[in-house]
Amino acid sequence: MSDLSHADWTARAARLSFRAQAFIDGAFVDAGSGRVFDCVNPATGAVLAQVAECDAHDVDRAVTAARRAFDDGRWSRAAPGDRKAVLLKLADLIRANLHELALLDSLDMGKLVRDAVTIDAPGSAHFFQWYAEAIDKIYDEVAPTGPGDLALVRRVPLGVVGAVTPWNFPLDMATWKAAAALAAGNSVVLKPAEQSPLSALRLAELAAEAGIPDGVFNVVPGFGETAGQALGLHMDVDCLAFTGSTATGKRFMQYSGKSNLKQVWPETGGKSPNLVFADCHDLDHAADMAAFGIFFNQGEVCSANSRLYVDRRIKDDFVEKLITRAQGMQPGDPLDPASKMGAIVNEHQTSGIMRFIEAGRKTAHLVAGGDRVTVNGAGCFVQPTIFDDVAHDDPLARDEIFGPVLSVIPFDSEDDAIAMANDSIYGLAASVWTDDLSRACRVSDRLMAGTVSVNTVDALSAQTPFGGMKQSGFGRDLSLHSFEKYTALKTTWIKYRA
Repeated sequence: MSDLSHADWTARAARLSFRAQAFIDGAFVDAGSGRVFDCVNPATGAVLAQVAECDAHDVDRAVTAARRAFDDGRWSRAAPGDRKAVLLKLADLIRANLHELALLDSLDMGKLVRDAVTIDAPGSAHFFQWYAEAIDKIYDEVAPTGPGDLALVRRVPLGVVGAVTPWNFPLDMATWKAAAALAAGNSVVLKPAEQSPLSALRLAELAAEAGIPDGVFNVVPGFGETAGQALGLHMDVDCLAFTGSTATGKRFMQYSGKSNLKQVWPETGGKSPNLVFADCHDLDHAADMAAFGIFFNQGEVCSANSRLYVDRRIKDDFVEKLITRAQGMQPGDPLDPASKMGAIVNEHQTSGIMRFIEAGRKTAHLVAGGDRVTVNGAGCFVQPTIFDDVAHDDPLARDEIFGPVLSVIPFDSEDDAIAMANDSIYGLAASVWTDDLSRACRVSDRLMAGTVSVNTVDALSAQTPFGGMKQSGFGRDLSLHSFEKYTALKTTWIKYRA
């Protein structure tokens, strides 16, 4: 836990420098076109840096470097212990630069620096360490055969992995993709979100310092319709890992079909339900976590618990608890450790959230928040907002808002709650609150979600897979299962004289 004050963080931010060029083949370089785009602090509106605007030409340069590095084996055929040592050093370097990395993400997309320095940046170091430690602990197989035959089944790296990551957890999401892909022996071309590219570029510099060879880890900042599309259509990219919207995930699937049938692993939208039953005895804790589940990171979380289903018998009392918590979570300066929520990532996202809120005022009962506010006279800030008695077919309850907006929906029976929770195109996560073990197991089994958290929200760790069902995508980040995305099974069958 950092003990830096608001003044300390502000002073550090003023001294911060930014890596703004693309990182290709071990060097920072300008975009071939010379174009740049503004990287803006959403809390103040100030331009932080002008970042290289990569396009198809730059993506091709990066993929060519990645392919060359993969083919000559400088990383792909390095001994497991050697790759492990490099990634462990990278984890240590992330820890040595926690404050800088936390500031980059806070300034870039508006998240609380307190969260970035205690959750995001340490988590990224942990994930690199975890995957490094896994490298020399995964065994291949010998298939059962008859005399005179030896069948070896190995997991081998795919080659060049393209990774397209979102803006809500810039360093974390880059790590979730890159750590596993690199640990498996692949080369990586990372396209960070144009709203928040700065920590990915700094990560590239730290990776080179740790000893990752030139060409193995490349970062191409740019826009989705140019750099992202070029990565999706590139004929020499073997795998594309993506986190973002469902619509964009579908486009990457189309790009695969139009190009080389590259594997695409999308982790896409969510509208996670949170079910609170009357037999949950600690409703204060449930209310604490329900508020955290939607207002953490300004609600800009793919698995945010944005649909709250509450037993009608306790609904009014529970909503009062939530209102109290929302009133205590008003947005503030992201660099102030006392702030409870930060800024929305940009004007476009802020306006979209406000459109949902304005429409919701006409269809549901607004009981908390609902306004856009300024902090220090500027910025993209939205109050924590709660709508009560939301109809199940209201866009508030159907669409991914990606902001601090909670929809409360009452239910009368367990079957009713499950049916409404599952009636969604999404299936990323869900939460259940009950002190009845049988109900916890029964409801968890019936919920269509990649992760069901019981008596908590949004539980995850390096040891457990994270990903969705239905239009929330497929494939899994985290855990050993993520290696399945970045490797292929290769059989070598040997005949010998028995």
